[in-house]
Amino acid sequence: MFDWIKQNIGSIVVLTVLMALVALIIVCRIRAKKRGKSSCGCKCSDCAGCATCHSCKNTNNPSK
Repeated sequence: MFDWIKQNIGSIVVLTVLMALVALIIVCRIRAKKRGKSSCGCKCSDCAGCATCHSCKNTNNPSK
Protein backbone atom coordinates (compact mmCIF):
# COMPACT_ATOMS: atom_id res chain seq x y z
CA MET A 1 0.00 0.00 0.00
CA PHE A 2 2.75 2.45 0.94
CA ASP A 3 4.64 1.57 -2.23
CA TRP A 4 1.60 2.51 -4.31
CA ILE A 5 1.34 5.84 -2.45
CA LYS A 6 5.05 6.51 -3.02
CA GLN A 7 4.72 5.77 -6.71
CA ASN A 8 1.66 7.99 -7.14
CA ILE A 9 2.40 10.85 -4.73
CA GLY A 10 2.54 13.40 -7.57
CA SER A 11 -0.88 12.43 -8.86
CA ILE A 12 -2.31 12.39 -5.36
CA VAL A 13 -1.03 15.92 -4.66
CA VAL A 14 -2.35 17.28 -7.97
CA LEU A 15 -5.73 15.63 -7.41
CA THR A 16 -5.94 17.05 -3.88
CA VAL A 17 -5.13 20.58 -5.10
CA LEU A 18 -7.69 20.34 -7.91
CA MET A 19 -10.37 19.08 -5.54
CA ALA A 20 -9.64 21.97 -3.15
CA LEU A 21 -9.93 24.48 -6.00
CA VAL A 22 -13.25 23.03 -7.18
CA ALA A 23 -14.59 23.12 -3.62
CA LEU A 24 -13.48 26.75 -3.25
CA ILE A 25 -15.18 27.72 -6.51
CA ILE A 26 -18.41 26.03 -5.44
CA VAL A 27 -18.37 27.76 -2.04
CA CYS A 28 -17.72 31.15 -3.67
CA ARG A 29 -20.58 30.61 -6.15
CA ILE A 30 -22.99 29.64 -3.36
CA ARG A 31 -22.04 32.69 -1.28
CA ALA A 32 -22.43 34.99 -4.29
CA LYS A 33 -25.84 33.49 -5.07
CA LYS A 34 -26.98 34.05 -1.46
CA ARG A 35 -25.86 37.69 -1.70
CA GLY A 36 -27.92 38.10 -4.86
CA LYS A 37 -25.01 38.68 -7.18
CA SER A 38 -25.30 37.73 -10.82
CA SER A 39 -23.33 34.73 -12.00
CA CYS A 40 -22.22 36.49 -15.18
CA GLY A 41 -21.29 39.84 -13.64
CA CYS A 42 -23.47 41.82 -16.03
CA LYS A 43 -26.34 44.13 -15.28
CA CYS A 44 -29.76 42.54 -15.43
CA SER A 45 -31.18 45.31 -17.59
CA ASP A 46 -28.64 44.54 -20.33
CA CYS A 47 -29.02 40.77 -20.16
CA ALA A 48 -31.14 38.89 -22.69
CA GLY A 49 -31.43 35.90 -20.35
CA CYS A 50 -32.34 37.87 -17.24
CA ALA A 51 -35.35 35.71 -16.39
CA THR A 52 -33.34 32.48 -16.51
CA CYS A 53 -30.38 33.81 -14.54
CA HIS A 54 -32.24 34.93 -11.41
CA SER A 55 -35.35 36.85 -10.54
CA CYS A 56 -35.23 40.06 -12.56
CA LYS A 57 -36.92 43.05 -10.97
CA ASN A 58 -36.44 45.34 -13.97
CA THR A 59 -39.57 47.31 -14.87
CA ASN A 60 -38.25 48.07 -18.39
CA ASN A 61 -38.45 44.40 -19.34
CA PRO A 62 -41.77 43.86 -21.19
CA SER A 63 -41.75 40.10 -20.51
CA LYS A 64 -42.22 40.67 -16.77
